[in-house]
Amino acid sequence: MATASPSLGPIESVIRSKLLSSLQPAALVIHNDSYQHRHHAPMRAQDGGSGETHFSLEIVSDEFKGKTTMQRHRMIYSLLSEELDQGLHSLSLKTKTRAEAGIDTAST
Repeated sequence: MATASPSLGPIESVIRSKLLSSLQPAALVIHNDSYQHRHHAPMRAQDGGSGETHFSLEIVSDEFKGKTTMQRHRMIYSLLSEELDQGLHSLSLKTKTRAEAGIDTAST
């Protein structure tokens, strides 16, 4: 189950695409939190404060099985390394397996 924002920006679209194809998540929620940081100098420098720089991600994927929280986060940062190099500034991550999220694995 992937939920979408009403109007996806280009960075959010790329994030969604990469996570869906690489992690095949049972659930994916992406929140663009950039508006909360529009007064910060790096945000003002990027498109006058209207850029996509801060996101919160909630991902449920069995690709996380057997991995520590740090390893899971490194997976995400590796997948999004290009975006991080090009201005994506902050990711808040919540990563779980289907079992940890209480999603029935027998139905798949």
